[in-house]
Amino acid sequence: MTMLSFRVADDEAAEAQAWADRLGVDRSELLRDALHRHLVTLRTQREGDRYDQLPVTESELSLGEIADWGPAEDWADWADAGDHEAR
Repeated sequence: MTMLSFRVADDEAAEAQAWADRLGVDRSELLRDALHRHLVTLRTQREGDRYDQLPVTESELSLGEIADWGPAEDWADWADAGDHEAR
């Protein structure tokens, strides 16, 4: 694990400590989690941008055709079919 050190405004440091106290976690844990969540958001946005730049392939379009088939049949009502034949 690597240590990061940075400066923040006094009021933000106080608010971070207050939230850490309310949540019952160390301030470091609160900040690590915040950084992690922000990095995930940035990664997701970048992936979305890449998706917009790449044309959809024929194989990806075929998945849409499968979705058009609709839901599979529900065979749950056939569970007792054998009981009716025995009567």
